[in-house]
Amino acid sequence: MTTTVSPHRHAAPRVQSSGALQTFDIVAFDAPVGAEVLGLDLNEPLSADDFARIHRAHLDYHVLVFREQRITPEQHVAFSRRFGPLQIHVLRQFQLPGHPEVLIVSNIRENGQPIGLGDAGHFWHSDLSYKEKPSLGSLLHAQELPSEGGDTLFANMHLAWDTLPEHLRKAVEGRTAEHTYLAKYAELQKRSPWRPNLSAEQVAEVKPVVHPVVRTHPETGRKALFVSEHFTTHIVGLPEDESRDLLGALFVHSVRDEHIYRHQWAEHDLVFWDNRSLMHLAAGTPDHLRRKLYRTTIEGDAPF
Repeated sequence: MTTTVSPHRHAAPRVQSSGALQTFDIVAFDAPVGAEVLGLDLNEPLSADDFARIHRAHLDYHVLVFREQRITPEQHVAFSRRFGPLQIHVLRQFQLPGHPEVLIVSNIRENGQPIGLGDAGHFWHSDLSYKEKPSLGSLLHAQELPSEGGDTLFANMHLAWDTLPEHLRKAVEGRTAEHTYLAKYAELQKRSPWRPNLSAEQVAEVKPVVHPVVRTHPETGRKALFVSEHFTTHIVGLPEDESRDLLGALFVHSVRDEHIYRHQWAEHDLVFWDNRSLMHLAAGTPDHLRRKLYRTTIEGDAPF
């Protein structure tokens, strides 16, 4: 479906922080999104100036890869909270013990039971778009990586909107769409052991919501497509066949190769992406290879 986009460093000058507690570089990838943060240690204090610089880079590049972060779950949670309140995933059985804010993303089984969500990211999506206040961003920290596979793909939804053909722009202008966590849930349950039956309380947590098809980023003002194959069921007010065809065209356009950065994980990577600007997809891991990561999710604003 997609080709790998090289994450080689961009030729642009490297910018160093100065007069702060830490010195680090933010280096743009030669890709449609993304930059890596080099030399920063999240074990150490992070000054207000350095935090502001990271925040700005996150808005500019949409994906930040913090290299060599040997941090604890407590530090992971504390850093995430600096960007806003954290959201608790509906699958509480996959919380990290003692840390309800941390979702275990893993294909590992212990005593025959999955320890985490092993098929997370099977379909293109923006995290928690099915909530009234979808996620601002997610931070995924590598704990155990496979020797092959396990890549994560990110699609720039600002670029998807900027390059959308005029006839599709007119078709979605002013439109809203329904998002629901349950859209693909039964299908995923049939494929794998990672999707337990949901209780009535869990189902009540993920009632369908309606959001604009094109959202405005609350911090930058940029427009982005905000529909996904995983959670978007239909466009409100359109006949079923028209809705299906229009969503299909938007999905195909969104994930064109020229919109995508493919992240190949390295040990101790912490990847922070903006769910208001991107969709992402798990490329998959061979069943016999272990993969485990910890994820926090920051609450955002109601899309407009």
